[in-house]
Amino acid sequence: MPIIATPLGNIQLSIREECLSEVKFTQQPVEGELLDPLLLETQKQLGEYFSGQRKIFNLPIGLGGTDFQRKVWLAVGKIPFGQTTTYAKLAEQLGNPAAIRAVGTAIGANPLLIILPCHRIIGTNGSLTGYAGGLDKKKALLELEGHPFQGSLF
Repeated sequence: MPIIATPLGNIQLSIREECLSEVKFTQQPVEGELLDPLLLETQKQLGEYFSGQRKIFNLPIGLGGTDFQRKVWLAVGKIPFGQTTTYAKLAEQLGNPAAIRAVGTAIGANPLLIILPCHRIIGTNGSLTGYAGGLDKKKALLELEGHPFQGSLF
């Protein structure tokens, strides 16, 4: 599994059945040659995102997980660049306002960080809560998108 460098740290990329299946931050060193056209395109689009030239990713994605997880992840993918929503609002949007914790658990298992922008989900009180890449990266991604983040890290 190739690992690429980004301004926020190294990212591991995986593909399955000609679809992007994993984008996650890692402490592993950069390794692996990007020979697959999809991996090269993913690296290109991530570079454009980090340089402020891309707001929407256009990559074929393949999601594992449960039906509920996929529903949550796809809803997260519709949150516009530079905007945020809360776990509660997302649960309500999915038709189950009581599923806040289940939504949070699904978001925590998001295999496509940045591509499906779970960093755009914040706590009801405006705080940054949970991010598989770390709260420092979540804050940096929101700032990169121009979000006027005023909340606490916790």
